[in-house]
Amino acid sequence: MSRSNRTCLLAVLSVCASTIFTVAQAAPQTGTLSPSNSAPVALVYVSSNPSSSDYLIQAYTAAANGSLVATVGQNFSQPLSYLTASSHFLFATDGVNLDSFSVAQNDGAFTEVDSVNAQALGGGCGGPINVFLDRTGSTLYDLDFLGSQCANNAYQEFSVTSTGTLDYMGAPVASPGFETPLSFLGNNQYGYSATCYHFDPVVFGYERASDGSLTELNIVPAMPLGASGQEYCPSLGATDSANHLAVVMSPIYDSNWQPAGPNQLGVYTADASGNLTTTSRHSNMPAVVAGSVNQIVISPSGKLLAVAGSAGLQVFHFNGANPITRYTGLLAKDPIAQIFWDNSNHLYAVSPLAGKLYVFTVTSASAAAAPGSPYLIKNPLGLAVLSEK
Repeated sequence: MSRSNRTCLLAVLSVCASTIFTVAQAAPQTGTLSPSNSAPVALVYVSSNPSSSDYLIQAYTAAANGSLVATVGQNFSQPLSYLTASSHFLFATDGVNLDSFSVAQNDGAFTEVDSVNAQALGGGCGGPINVFLDRTGSTLYDLDFLGSQCANNAYQEFSVTSTGTLDYMGAPVASPGFETPLSFLGNNQYGYSATCYHFDPVVFGYERASDGSLTELNIVPAMPLGASGQEYCPSLGATDSANHLAVVMSPIYDSNWQPAGPNQLGVYTADASGNLTTTSRHSNMPAVVAGSVNQIVISPSGKLLAVAGSAGLQVFHFNGANPITRYTGLLAKDPIAQIFWDNSNHLYAVSPLAGKLYVFTVTSASAAAAPGSPYLIKNPLGLAVLSEK
């Protein structure tokens, strides 16, 4: 994978941009939630680049109605462009190091507890281009670009201690086709993603051991049947809390591998051994109007699937093993790079190109912007959400 490909990946996964919090409609003010709003339902973190040499992580508290209040922020000299959070810790990477922070539950204040040079652990050629957790938050993973022989990508594994420090465990199989994070099933045993590196369509998976270490699964799931003269290039995966996996399917012509239409959404079901089966096909996979897809995430309820893309944000009904079905049109029409759900039906979406943070309240019956959304942020880089309820 070339250096230009890494730049492309960073643009999609980390989104090279920046941030200072400014006003959009009723923008959050620094402080705490009013007593009438009680405790926050979520803590929201946005990293940004307010000026050429200044980087910021800003914390916000989310009220029950989805409105945000800015609380504490910290400035950094390096771009912590990709974030994720567990119940007590915030994690970030600048493409070289992995940093961990303890989190105060009342206002989201965060204190650095560890920093690990993950680039050096991977051989020194590339470095982490994103970070993600298992479902318990006990293991932190990063996709290490050029993590093997300065040519292939690998998933690095770090055990998260009770204080938030990181213990390196290793990195299993490497491949240039590994380009996106894994998503773990509800049993936390199997994690999946998809790739179409060099037009070789593969949905791949790993088995996660009790200590968090990963072993690649020996599976070759069938691709959905395409329209006449077409096949599918898969990318990105999102799991529910049961045993289902949603995958973005891009139709291409058999003759020249050129795009043959908008992205579609397929679904797989995993058995007890991690094998995947699908009944998805061209005729029952809904089309995506959000453009080139950057991320897909299934809601905690398992009933909704959010899609972030170059043309905006869209939500679908997720129906387990049954075909995914249409729900909303574009909730936002700016390019969306990252999305997160909390446990209170709020969907958060960041648009680096537009400099906006969106918040929506979305259920199976309705979808509406939360009060104050969208919020203007100067040059946002990354987003993470920690549910408090």
